[in-house]
Amino acid sequence: MTIYSYKAINNLGETEEGLRDAPDEAQLVAMLQADGYIPIKVVPASSRPFWQFLGQQGKLSGKDVLLFTGELATLLESGLPLDRSLLVLMDLTEDNGQFSKMIAKVLEKVKSGTSLADALESQSGVFTKFYLNMVRAGEAGGSLGEVLARLASYLESSQELKDTVSTALIYPAILLVMSLASLFIMLTFVVPQFTEMFASAGKELPVSTQIVVGVAEWLQSYWWLVIGSIIGITGFMRQQLADPVRKKVWDGWFLKVPLFGSILVNKETANISRTLGTLLGNGVSIVSALVIVRETVDNLVVAEAIGDTEDQIKQGRHIADALLEKAIFPKMATQMIKMGEETGRLEEMLLRVAGLYDKQLRVAIQRMLALLEPALIITLGLMIGGIIVSILLAILSVNDLAF
Repeated sequence: MTIYSYKAINNLGETEEGLRDAPDEAQLVAMLQADGYIPIKVVPASSRPFWQFLGQQGKLSGKDVLLFTGELATLLESGLPLDRSLLVLMDLTEDNGQFSKMIAKVLEKVKSGTSLADALESQSGVFTKFYLNMVRAGEAGGSLGEVLARLASYLESSQELKDTVSTALIYPAILLVMSLASLFIMLTFVVPQFTEMFASAGKELPVSTQIVVGVAEWLQSYWWLVIGSIIGITGFMRQQLADPVRKKVWDGWFLKVPLFGSILVNKETANISRTLGTLLGNGVSIVSALVIVRETVDNLVVAEAIGDTEDQIKQGRHIADALLEKAIFPKMATQMIKMGEETGRLEEMLLRVAGLYDKQLRVAIQRMLALLEPALIITLGLMIGGIIVSILLAILSVNDLAF
C-alpha cells in the first residue's frame, strides 16, 4: 500500500484535501468516486514538496473521536435509535464546525441505508481500520452500543497514555527552548557588545574568547541558515516517514536506540496487546484480529513481525511461540500470552499485558526524563558559563591582570 495525497470535490460542492493509502492511483480514484467524491488531483505523498508536510494536520483529533464514541455509546444504550443519536450528537457539537459537519455526513449516509461502519469509513483518515472493524462486528451482532462502550474505554486508555507522555515532555521541552534562546541572545546581542572593546585594545585574545567571538559573528551573519536548517530537517524527516520503504529503515533504527528503543517496544507491546485483546473479546478470530492489529501499528518493523506471526498462525503455530521467535517483543509479554493460550484466557491475559506495559512505559519515560533534565541543565549551564568565563578572561587580559 502507498500513501497518496488527494484533492477532491465532495457531494456538497466543497474542495477537500487529505491523505489515503491505496495499492495504486487508479484504485484510489475509484475509491474516492465510490465515496461520492470527484477527484481533482492524486499524487504519491512522498512526491510532495517537503515544505507541504510542515503544516499537515489530521481532520479530527483523537479526543474528538473519543468524545464521539463515548457519547454515541451512551445514547444508543439509553434506547435512542442510531439516526436520532447522531442527530443529538450533531447538535451537541455545533460549536465544533468540523466535527459537526463530519457527523452530518455520517447521518446522511445512515439515513440512506448505509451501515454505520461504512458511513464512518467514508470519512477517510478519521477512523482506523481497528475502529471500523469493531463497529462492523457490533452491528452484525446487534450489540453496537456495548461495542462502542468498549471502544470508548480502549480509546480512553490510549489517550490517557498519550497525554501522560505529552505532559511529561513539556518541562524538558520548555527548558531546552528557553536555554537555547538564552544562548542565542548571549551570542548575538551580549558578546558583540564586548567585541568592539576587545578590538580597540589591539591585543590578542585568549583562544576560548576567540572561539566564542567567532561563533557569535557567524550567528549574526548566518542566523537565517540555522532557522532554515531546522525547518528543512523537519520537512525532510516528515517526507522520509511518509514513504513506507524509507520509514521502515528509520523504524528499525529507532528500535535500536538505547533507552528510546525500549520505550518504543513497551509502547507497541501495550498497544498491540490492548487492541488484540479488545478484538478477541468482541468475537473476532485471531487471524482477522492480527490483520487489523498490523494496520494499527506505527512501527513498520513491528508491523512486519505481526504479519509473519499471522502467517505462522495460519500454519497451526501458537501466537506466543511465533512472537517469541521474532525477538522484538519482551519475553515477559510472550510468556504471559503463552499462559493465556494454555489456560484458555488469552483475551484476559492480553489486556493484563497491556496494563503491565502501560505502567512500564510510564516508568521508562520517568527514568528517561530523570536523566534528560539534569543532562540538559548541566550541558547548557556549562555552555553559558563557558561564554561568561571566556569574556571575563578577555577583560582581564586586556587590563593586564593576572591570577
